[in-house]
Amino acid sequence: MKKAKVAWITDTTSSLSREFIENNNIFVVPLNVLINQVSFKEMIDITDKEFYERMEKEEGTFQSSQPSVGDFVDLYKSLKSEYDFGIAIHASSKLTGTYQTSMMAAEIAEFKIFALDSQTGSYPLSFLIKKGIELLDSGLHEQELISKLKSYRDHTRLYLVPSNLNQLHKSGRVSGTQKMLADLFKIKPILSIENGEAKIKEKVRTEKRALAWLISQLQEENKQYKIRKAAVVHANNAEQALKVQQLITESIPGLETETLMLIPVAGVHTGVGTIGLSWVCEQN
Repeated sequence: MKKAKVAWITDTTSSLSREFIENNNIFVVPLNVLINQVSFKEMIDITDKEFYERMEKEEGTFQSSQPSVGDFVDLYKSLKSEYDFGIAIHASSKLTGTYQTSMMAAEIAEFKIFALDSQTGSYPLSFLIKKGIELLDSGLHEQELISKLKSYRDHTRLYLVPSNLNQLHKSGRVSGTQKMLADLFKIKPILSIENGEAKIKEKVRTEKRALAWLISQLQEENKQYKIRKAAVVHANNAEQALKVQQLITESIPGLETETLMLIPVAGVHTGVGTIGLSWVCEQN
């Protein structure tokens, strides 16, 4: 029996390397970032680093928007002649409409896809894609694959610590009074992506305590689950990311780490300098 040819579809919130994308039949539809209402396609018109550098230096509004239906329709029509079907894994549908747009476009283009709302983004999303490819190569059927990935999805962790509340205030997520009090008392909110939504998980005094909280969470879950890797995410804050990597190495010797630039779709809310930590809990 001829093996089906499968296309993998995702978006730029997946933070996958260009090499991995090219080697695994992955088609990445870019989200858009808007700087003072001028739109740029991620990874095509502007890099994550360039976006954060402009956010740091320029005044004005910084926003993000999902891909158009047409972007997806064009892709799915082009895939029909070469691939038997696609597997689409996108950023949380509660944070962006990209997943819904992708589903609509596949129907319009009449291209068969098996889809998963990752309910997350960044490193956990890249993990789900890599695990999905691994499961498909092992012979797992598409429906079983999606079901298996859902179980992994429920054990992903992504925590973010904004360097300040300026951008959260500009985007309307934090009031002027909340910002003033946080600045005055050096309060650091720790954001968590849970069930597809961004929530304030904890509030601590000073960034040092915030990082200690992240490391303690990782340590506790490392005792209960198998954690293969911890990913440090940052919004153009490489120096602080290196410090977090060192803290992980000191706390959990032997645990693999990597650093990733925080996806702009999150950075438009959390701002330049944000630092975060992410991992996936697997069964021992």
